[in-house]
Amino acid sequence: MNSRLIVGLCSVAFLGSAVAFTAPVSAQETRTRNCDTQWRDMTKAEKKDSKKKDWVAACEAKAGGGKEEKKETKKEKAEEKKEAKKEKAEKTTMPPVTTPPSTAGEVKGKSGREAMYARERACGKEWREEKAAGHIEKGQTWPKYWSACDKRMKEKGM
Repeated sequence: MNSRLIVGLCSVAFLGSAVAFTAPVSAQETRTRNCDTQWRDMTKAEKKDSKKKDWVAACEAKAGGGKEEKKETKKEKAEEKKEAKKEKAEKTTMPPVTTPPSTAGEVKGKSGREAMYARERACGKEWREEKAAGHIEKGQTWPKYWSACDKRMKEKGM
C-alpha cells in the first residue's frame, strides 16, 4: 500500500512540475494564430488576388510588431554593421606595400603546377597528332608517352 501511495504522489508531482514549467505562448505566436484563423474564416471572394503569406504578414503588422517591421530593422542593422566595418577598415588599413624591382637572379616563368599543366597540354597535343599520323609505336600508352615527353619538355626549359 505504501508503494502505491509513493508512486501516486510521484506521478502527481511530476505532472505538476510539467504543467508549471511549460513555456508560455509568446505574443507573436498568438498574433500569428489569430491572423491564420482570420484567413481561414475569410471567403473566397475576400481571398481573391492575395497570398496567405503576404496577408498574414500585413495582419501581424497591423496587430503590432509584425514581420514587416522586423525586416526593416534587420536591414538597418545590416547597413549599420557594414558602415562600422568600413570605418574600422579605414582606420586599420596599412599603406600599400611596394615590391622591390626584380633582380637578375630571380627565377622567371610559371609556378611548378602551371608549368606541369602547360607541358601536359603540349604533350597531349603531340600525342594526338602523332597518333592520327600513325607514328605511335604499337603498345605505346599515354602514360609512357607522357613520361618521355615530360622529360623532353623539361630539358627544353618548358
